Amino acid sequence: YIAVKVPVFSFSKLSNVDNALGPEMKSTGEVLGIAPSLQEALFKGLLAAGYKLSSKNHSGVLITVKDPDKIEAVDVAKKFSDLGYKVYATQGTYDVLTRAGISCVSVKKLHEDDNNNTVTLMESGKINFVLSTSAKGRIPTRDSVKIRRKAVERGIPCLTSIDTANAVADSIRSGYSEKTIELIDINNMRKSKMSYSFCKMYGCGNDYIYFDCFSDIDGKGGVSRIDNPQGLSVALADRHMGIGGDGVVLICRSDVADGSEGEMGGNSIRCVAKFLYDKGFVRKDTMTIETLSGIKTLNVSTRDGKVVAAGVDMGKAILSPEKIPVLLDGERAVGREAEIGGKKYKITAVSMGNPHCVVFTEGLDGLDLEKIGPEFENSPLFPERTNTEFVTVLDDHTLKMRVWERGNGETRACGTGACAAAVAAVENGYCKKGEEITVKLRGGDLVITYTDDNVYLYGDAIKAFEGTIEL
Repeated sequence: YIAVKVPVFSFSKLSNVDNALGPEMKSTGEVLGIAPSLQEALFKGLLAAGYKLSSKNHSGVLITVKDPDKIEAVDVAKKFSDLGYKVYATQGTYDVLTRAGISCVSVKKLHEDDNNNTVTLMESGKINFVLSTSAKGRIPTRDSVKIRRKAVERGIPCLTSIDTANAVADSIRSGYSEKTIELIDINNMRKSKMSYSFCKMYGCGNDYIYFDCFSDIDGKGGVSRIDNPQGLSVALADRHMGIGGDGVVLICRSDVADGSEGEMGGNSIRCVAKFLYDKGFVRKDTMTIETLSGIKTLNVSTRDGKVVAAGVDMGKAILSPEKIPVLLDGERAVGREAEIGGKKYKITAVSMGNPHCVVFTEGLDGLDLEKIGPEFENSPLFPERTNTEFVTVLDDHTLKMRVWERGNGETRACGTGACAAAVAAVENGYCKKGEEITVKLRGGDLVITYTDDNVYLYGDAIKAFEGTIEL
C-alpha cells in the first residue's frame, strides 16, 4: 500500500494568517490516504482534507502566480481547461497562458478595478479553485494576500503551489469518486501484492476485463472476492497505464441463474456467456445470467466448440419518463424538444436497464462528442446522468450510431445503446416493429429486433487474450 499525507487547513477570518506560509504554520492537522496506488491514495487524502473533486458541475479556476511559476502554470491551466473548467487569470499570467494557446479570461487585480476584479469574481460563485503562488506575507494590503484570504472566507480551495494544483487536477481526471475508492482496514493490510487472472474479451469492439469469481468455489484457482470492483475498473481500464477496456466485469455464481454479472451491458453479457460456455461451466446453447436489471436469457452460436456470437433477450424497453429517469412530463419522452448545453434538440429517452437519450441527426462523423457528450451526460434533465446515442437513419432497416457512455466517454459500441436507438427509431416512425434493424457502430454491427414483448440483441463475442496482473 501507498500512504499519502495531506494537510487540513483551518483559519480564523479575523486573523492575518496567510495560507501560503509554511506547512508547520498553515495546517491544523493532517489526513492519511492509503491505497494500492499513489493516484488513489492521493485522491483519498485530498477528499478527506475537504477538496471538492467531483468530475461534474465544473465552473472556473482563478490562476494568479508569481513570475517564476508562470511557465509551469501552463500545464496546470491546460489540465483544468481540458476538464471543462473556465480559466480566469490576472494579466501577467493571462499573457503567458494565451501565448501557450489556452483559452482564458483576463481579470483585474484589486488595485486595478474596484468593481470587477479577482475578489468580486470569487464572490460571484464562478470559481471552484484558486491557484495563487504570489508573494507570501502578513501584509494585508497585498493583492495576493487578499485573494487568498477571500478564498478562505468563501470556502474556495486555495492552492498555493504548482505541485498541489497538479495533484488536484490529476485526481479529478483520474475517474475516482467516493464510490470507487476502497476502505482499507489498517489493522489487516496485506504485506505483498496479489496476483489475479483475467480475460480480455470484446463484442462489437466494446471491450471489458473479466475476472473469474466462479472457479474458486470449485478449487480451480479463480478469484475468491474483489471488494472494490469500481476502483479496480478505474485502475485497469486505462489504456495507457492499465490493461485497457471499457470496464471490469466480475463473473460470479448465481443462486437463481447459470451465472451472474454485476452491471447490465448488451455487449459485456454476451462475452460472459462465451466465458461460461468455453470454460465448460455452462455447456448448453441457452443459458440465463443474473444482472442488476434482472435475469437475462441468452442463446449462443458456436463454431468448433467455441462461442462466436450470442443473442440476448434484453427485456422490455422502458419509455416512462419517471422510470428512465428523465425530468419530462407525460407518459413517454419520444421526439420531445429539450434544451441541452444551451441548444435545443429533439430527444427520445429510453431505459434498457440503464438510461439512454437518443438524438437523430445527420453528419455523425463531424460531431464534437467530446464537447456535446458531457453536456448530455450531466444535464439536470437526467437525475442519474445518461448515455447518449447520436443516430443517422440510413434506411428503414439500418441505423448508424455514435455513443457517449456515462462515465466512459465515447466508446466504439454500446449494446444497450444500440437497443435504445432501435426502439427510438421505431417509436419515431423510422423503422418497423418486429423486424431486424442493423445498427452500425464504430466497433461493428449489432442486430436488434424490437417487439411488444422484448428487445432482442444479437452480435459477436470474441476473446482477445488472457493474463495475470499483480495488485
